Amino acid sequence: MQLLTKAIRKSLPALGAMDGRPACEVPIRVKFFTPWANWTWYATEFDGEDTFFGMVHGHENELGYFSLSELESIQGPAGLKIERDRHYSGKSLADVS
Repeated sequence: MQLLTKAIRKSLPALGAMDGRPACEVPIRVKFFTPWANWTWYATEFDGEDTFFGMVHGHENELGYFSLSELESIQGPAGLKIERDRHYSGKSLADVS
């Protein structure tokens, strides 16, 4: 599965574009998850090349940066990979905080 399509890439605002906005006004454009564990990445911004900003739910829930190349390189049991939620319907950052 392609984690980042051209359409999603175009829909993501540039890094810093959402600075200062309330969390309820910051849309999440794409959701990635591990099918074998309880980790989820919600992307709100993208630098156009490799770096996202958004919410990460893992051992802790935190706002921060994560990279496309890192998501693509992660491999779980039996060769499982990170997936993009194809059925994700947009929420705001406040909805997942």
